[in-house]
Amino acid sequence: MRIILLTLVAFILSACTEDPSTTLLEQIQKKGELIVISKIGPTTYYKTPEGIQGLEYELSSRFAKHLGVRLKILLAENNEDIIPMVVRGKAHLAAAGLAITENRKKLVRFSPSYQTIDQKLVYRLGSKRPQSLEDIMDGHLEVTRGSNHTERLNELTKTHPDLQWKEHRNISSTELLSLVYEQVIDYTIADSNELSLFNRYNKEVNAAFSIDEPQPLAWAMPYQVDNSLLNESKNFFRKLKKSGELDQLIERYYGNTDQLNFVGTRLYIRHVKTKLPRYQHQFEKAAKKYNLDWRLLAAIGYQESHWVPKATSPTGVRGMMMLTLNTAKQLNITNRLDPEQSIEGGAKYLRYILGRLPDRIAEPDRTWLALAAYNVGFYHLKDARILTQKRGADPDKWIEVKKDLPLLSQKKWYKQTKYGYARGNEPVKYVDNIRIYHDLLIWDDNKATALKQTPVLTLHELDSSAF
Repeated sequence: MRIILLTLVAFILSACTEDPSTTLLEQIQKKGELIVISKIGPTTYYKTPEGIQGLEYELSSRFAKHLGVRLKILLAENNEDIIPMVVRGKAHLAAAGLAITENRKKLVRFSPSYQTIDQKLVYRLGSKRPQSLEDIMDGHLEVTRGSNHTERLNELTKTHPDLQWKEHRNISSTELLSLVYEQVIDYTIADSNELSLFNRYNKEVNAAFSIDEPQPLAWAMPYQVDNSLLNESKNFFRKLKKSGELDQLIERYYGNTDQLNFVGTRLYIRHVKTKLPRYQHQFEKAAKKYNLDWRLLAAIGYQESHWVPKATSPTGVRGMMMLTLNTAKQLNITNRLDPEQSIEGGAKYLRYILGRLPDRIAEPDRTWLALAAYNVGFYHLKDARILTQKRGADPDKWIEVKKDLPLLSQKKWYKQTKYGYARGNEPVKYVDNIRIYHDLLIWDDNKATALKQTPVLTLHELDSSAF
């Protein structure tokens, strides 16, 4: 056993290092590239018309930039291949939404954790909700082979010997959730973060209960004598957490996943099919004129009026984009009830707000802050940003400003501001809803390519300089 272990260590070292007199970190920086194993999925790595997205991809990109090197992504064909690829030294680390488990710790070591998840037993609404494992014994349970789910299920057979399930090598957790949605299978196990993203589009699939205690997610690295890369990952995550950037990334991907209820999501999807086609060309035309995403404009229109051209509120705002009379006059809009004029006015107004925000504010925070100003007014947003700055937080980050906007409705706080009282809770919900509507439109456009790509073992060279 000792000979086998030493041979394995020697193999890893020979695969991952070139010059024993230099550290692994020094070798990575000398070659100018960081090789990372990941997998295709909504929480890890996927392609969209707007570019590559996924929390794991964004974290890896930032780590590569932190090291001053380029990022190379190696996509594993199957979930069960990831840990063996790390052990064989095929890459410097794996960033694939891996939970830290006792079995995995015997094979690899982990970076600091950046997120916590729990494993959920998933069923479809409309069927009886199971309350315990005993309730699923007669059902059809399927999971992904090589996942933390199979590891947990094996542990549960010690107390539930009749528990049975089927494992798939070539079907992802997201695809299994789709099979539950389509009622092909009764149950699956999903990590809470994956289920959260899936629920954004499919509210019919729901969690029955957790089958384990919360688990930390982390990057996996091969065991080596050299700790340089592991130590640098600790520095990286310490810096990311201290700056608040980690929270901002997690909020960007998961912060708005629970806002819409089942009925609201189904109604919206129906309106996308029945109402939106009448006005899509006008949204596209206005968006092109003002250099905006037409789907964002459409999302604003739905939040404002549910795409009703003659909508009127008790406060006097009117039309599809619900412009005030004064705003319409400033924008040279003569008929707020005309959908084309209203959409043109909404696009022009949003572009105007975006132009007033300080140049240093980056996307996507720039858009979220502009949307809040569209709802509550630019100067009330300015008041909230000042309150954010006073408490020592970053007024250029939506995740911080959204904490202070509700204070504008409390006398203790709005007395300290220049522009006074505002219904500060409204813009927070307003922005969250628009983000969901926008994401749903993107998903509707690209679901075939964004979430159902076929994984291939291939090396992608990605320039991380954009981050």
